[in-house]
Amino acid sequence: MSKMNTIIVASDFSQEAKNATEYAIGIAKKTGAKLVVFNLYIVSVHAVHARLPYKSILQSIDAAKTKVENRVQKLSETHGIDITADFAMGNFFNQLKRAIKEHHAEMVVMGMHVKTLDGDLLGSTTSEAIHKIKIPILAVPLKAKFKGVTKILFACDLNRGVNDAILNRIKQTTRKFNSELNVFHVNDKVSSLESNTELLEPLEEVSYFYKSVQSEAVIEEIKKELLAYQPDILIMVPFEYGFWSSLIHKSKTRMMSSGLDMPLLSIHA
Repeated sequence: MSKMNTIIVASDFSQEAKNATEYAIGIAKKTGAKLVVFNLYIVSVHAVHARLPYKSILQSIDAAKTKVENRVQKLSETHGIDITADFAMGNFFNQLKRAIKEHHAEMVVMGMHVKTLDGDLLGSTTSEAIHKIKIPILAVPLKAKFKGVTKILFACDLNRGVNDAILNRIKQTTRKFNSELNVFHVNDKVSSLESNTELLEPLEEVSYFYKSVQSEAVIEEIKKELLAYQPDILIMVPFEYGFWSSLIHKSKTRMMSSGLDMPLLSIHA
């Protein structure tokens, strides 16, 4: 099995973040990856308003950093794998990009927040990260537990184009987990039912199935395929496909509700 070098899990130690960390630990054990827990510290508004002495603020920062490092060390000892802490301050996305570069990370893992029907599919920070961070991001819902990755569903619209870089990422991911891959092509035009397998040439070295469906109810078709195929991970590509914005923003079509609690892996072009 090919090795995944480094995974960053962004954590604020909330319930969702803790679950995402446990999932990332499962991936790290499976792939032999190093794990970095990225935590952004924000100075308390009360401390700022109280105009505490600079020395006191530094002490609170040092205490917070020590607490994070102790938590991460305990995780590393408990699970017997290499886990390090990246304690950061400043703009979340700037610091996360810095950490990705510094640690040569291949993937970022984040928790997927439970939202009301009036909210979007993902927590706002996770959703924004999917659009801003250019390496694969795995959004892990609270109910998802790592039990291996034997089946992966890649939902796409091949008529809109899928470049080789994306397909190579998917191939690498499939290999890392020694998984079966299902490429599910769904489009609202009848012409899209024609075979697009020539576009999938970069995937020929892995085991995959191809299925094409014509329907205007794109989200519902993906939902039905998820129920039928029961994958461990769903892969989608942000920006490239028309149904992405519908998936993220239309609460009435929230795919992860109704018991479809599986991680969503976004891969940029």
